[in-house]
Amino acid sequence: MACEPKLRRTRFAPSPSGFLHLGHAYAALVAASRASPGEFLLRIEDIDSARCRPEFEAAICEDLAWLGLDWQRPVMRQSDRRGAHEAALNRLISLGLCYPCGCSRGDIRAALSAPQEGAPLTGPDGVIYPGTCRGRAMAGARDTEAIRLDMGKALRLLAGERLAFLETGPGHAGRHDLEEERLLTRVGDVILSRPGIGASYHLAVVVDDAAQAITEVTRGEDLFEATQIHVILQKLLQLPTPNYHHHSLIRDDAGKRLAKRDDARALRRYRAEGETPADIRRRIGL
Repeated sequence: MACEPKLRRTRFAPSPSGFLHLGHAYAALVAASRASPGEFLLRIEDIDSARCRPEFEAAICEDLAWLGLDWQRPVMRQSDRRGAHEAALNRLISLGLCYPCGCSRGDIRAALSAPQEGAPLTGPDGVIYPGTCRGRAMAGARDTEAIRLDMGKALRLLAGERLAFLETGPGHAGRHDLEEERLLTRVGDVILSRPGIGASYHLAVVVDDAAQAITEVTRGEDLFEATQIHVILQKLLQLPTPNYHHHSLIRDDAGKRLAKRDDARALRRYRAEGETPADIRRRIGL
C-alpha cells in the first residue's frame, strides 16, 4: 500500500480524439494543483489510432499552455509504449491468467438475455462478461479475438495479499479494501487487449503510470470503480499502487457530463470569444 508521499508526481492523460472542453480544464488544473509541491506530467493516450488526430494533440498542448500549465518534456505518447504493453500482457499470459474471446457485443447480449440470467449487470468495464469463452487455451487464439483476464484465477494467485488502495478524493477519501465477491460478480473478466488496437485502457494505464512513477492518479469520479481492476493488475505485474484522487465531473445544465462532441464548451471557443484563463477557472469553480 502506498504511503502519502512528500512530493507528488501527477499526470493529465487526455486522448487526442477531440478538442479539450471545460471538464478537461478542470481535470488538468486539479492534477497540476495536486502535484504542488512535486511534478506534473502530460501523457497523450493515443493508442486508438483510428480516433486520434495530430491536430487534436497539438491543440491539447496549446490549450494547456494557455491555461498557464507547464509539464515535463518529452511528453509520453501511449502509441510509443506498445512494446511495454505487450510485454505486460505476455507476462499475464505466462501466468496462465488469460484466455481468448471471440464474442461480439451481440453474442454477449444474447447470452445475457436468457430468462434464467435476469437483468444484465454493468460494471466498470461495461456489461459483466458471462464467461462464454472462459477456459479456452491461449494457444487457440486468433488475431481477430480479444484477450480477457480470468478474474477467478487472478484472485487465486493473489490469495493472502492485501488488495487495497488509498483514495484522497472528497467523495471516497480513505483506504478501500477490494472484495473478492465484488470483483467476481461486479467486475468480471475484463478485456486486456483488443484486435487492431492492442492493450486496453486498463492495462495501458497501469503500465504507463508505473513507467512515469506516478504517485497520485487524479481523474474523474466516473473511474473510481475501475480502480479495482488497476490494483489487481498492479499486483499481478508487481507494480506499485499509487494513491488515487477521483474528482467531481463538470456537467452541462441538464446534469450530463461533458463530452468531446460538446464543442459549445470547447476551450478554443471560449478563447476565440475573448475569455481569459481566469474566466475559465471561475466557470469550473476554481
